[in-house]
Amino acid sequence: MTVITTNHLLKAPAVDAPPASVVAEQLDKIAAALNAAEKQINQVILGQEAAVELLLLTIMAGGHALLVGAPGVAKTSMAHNLATAFGLQFKRVQFTPDLMPSDILGSEVLDQAADGRRSFRFLQGPVFCQLLLADEVNRASPRTQSALLQAMQEGVVTVAGVDYPLPRPFHVLATQNPLEMEGTYPLPEAQLDRFLVEIPIGYPGAAAELGLLQQTAFGQAEFHGSTVSAEQLQQLPRLLRFLPVSEALLEEIVALVRNARPESSRLDIVKRSVRWGPGPRASQALLLLARARAVLDGRLTPAREDVLAVAPYVLRHRIALHYAAHAEGITVADVVAKLCSG
Repeated sequence: MTVITTNHLLKAPAVDAPPASVVAEQLDKIAAALNAAEKQINQVILGQEAAVELLLLTIMAGGHALLVGAPGVAKTSMAHNLATAFGLQFKRVQFTPDLMPSDILGSEVLDQAADGRRSFRFLQGPVFCQLLLADEVNRASPRTQSALLQAMQEGVVTVAGVDYPLPRPFHVLATQNPLEMEGTYPLPEAQLDRFLVEIPIGYPGAAAELGLLQQTAFGQAEFHGSTVSAEQLQQLPRLLRFLPVSEALLEEIVALVRNARPESSRLDIVKRSVRWGPGPRASQALLLLARARAVLDGRLTPAREDVLAVAPYVLRHRIALHYAAHAEGITVADVVAKLCSG
């Protein structure tokens, strides 16, 4: 695999990387299957093509996604169809104000044998799956929301001092109602940072909404089942890390993230309006998603346009504004737009 750049040399892959031709062949095969899955999902979920692509990129990168939108815009259907397309074990938890951490993770129960001896046995919660849908995650208390932190970051659950590994691959898709809606709680900053992307789900266009109405009246489009195996998905994040990337692109990613922090930014809007900015996880997410986007597009090296295409969704939930900025009508979207244009 030879890639020519006009600036700096490409950074070499890891020492233990397989031959470039093997990586390219495997990625081409998986990318073809992913494109077929994307096409099928878009036939069922009309008018949400951009969101579907971002979900695919998140799964390719081995991450978690936060879907934000009003009720009824197909957030849950998107997650369910994604699980079907990839043949993943799927579970759903409806988050409510009275939901407890044990309702997600599981709990120990006391068993008594026939001879009277007693012992504790762990009952797995719904988090033990490959694709977990945390539906309306911001309707639960912060304590319950935080129960997902270890699972999302480490892929294990610790109960009573014992670690229980989760199935692989493991992804969390959380849906969230806008915070101005009644009965919601803001997600803790530490949990927000565990999500690779935040994907806004808007209303479909007129043509797509008409198509949805026709589906309701005359029957849903048929979904043909999985096109990508769970084993292929588990390989993908590792394969993506073997793709070469230019030193110039790495420097540009770091510069973009640092420019979003008020203490190191060159932009007045960031210095005036941003209370805290994205951490190093944002840089890692940008690189992973840029590589995934390149592969989905049939390329084996990410470019600047890949970084800029995914940057709004990586940065938007990792930036908090001062109250004065909100009073002036400045939004996180305004700040991110300025960052990506500069």
